[in-house]
Amino acid sequence: MNKQLENKNIVIIGGTTGIGLSAAKAFIAEGAKVVVVGRNADSVSEAKKILGESAEAVAADATHPETANNSILTCIEEFGSFDGLYHVAGGSGRKFGDGPLHELTLEGWNKTLDLNLTSLMLSNQAAVKKFIELKKGGTILNMGSVLGFSPSPTYFSTHAYAAAKAAIIGFSKSIAAYYAKNDIRINVVAPALVETPMAQRAAKDEEILSFIKTKQPLDNGRIGKPEDTDGIAVYFMSDQSKFTTGQVVAVDGGWTVSEGQSSL
Repeated sequence: MNKQLENKNIVIIGGTTGIGLSAAKAFIAEGAKVVVVGRNADSVSEAKKILGESAEAVAADATHPETANNSILTCIEEFGSFDGLYHVAGGSGRKFGDGPLHELTLEGWNKTLDLNLTSLMLSNQAAVKKFIELKKGGTILNMGSVLGFSPSPTYFSTHAYAAAKAAIIGFSKSIAAYYAKNDIRINVVAPALVETPMAQRAAKDEEILSFIKTKQPLDNGRIGKPEDTDGIAVYFMSDQSKFTTGQVVAVDGGWTVSEGQSSL
């Protein structure tokens, strides 16, 4: 049986922990070679051990202008081609001052957009430029969030983060439209609450977990796991999605169709 990602070489920005690392494992299992990029040297080293010879791991900051381009060049040098980009990197700006609008600091706004939106623009730009230079099509998958279009005011009121994730949708659709003629497709996956290093505040809060029980009611009502998003990521990285672009897929356990009630 053919593997879905045989002969595909993929760069994952934010691929050394959480959703990105889980995707890297899934991509390799489907026959791909991957370059994973992360900020933390320890997580980069650990990812390399976990992923083995089918991966290169790079320590770099996604907000730096050269990170994505250098990672794509590494992919070509090590594995012979570049076929897809999965941008997962991002995170909460809460510690910088993100929050409800009346409490939001300018630093919180700028840092949150830099971390979630500017980094993604840079990686997408590098990927598109390389696909055009190589005169080939390719695929880009961007990490959104249900908070970009389905707010949850009681427990998840970080307005700069929501703005960044909403902007990712508009940005991705706009570039998907423009580069469709180049056979470059761009799509968005939008998870709800997933157990990742970024989500520890919520994942350890009993009141939030009680809320999630009814807000994400699928599979007995639970917080998501990184591997819950692997299937859609494999689809978008594979030729199965060669006629699909400009789409936003929520992998959310039912978040967007559920009211959510806390029993506490």
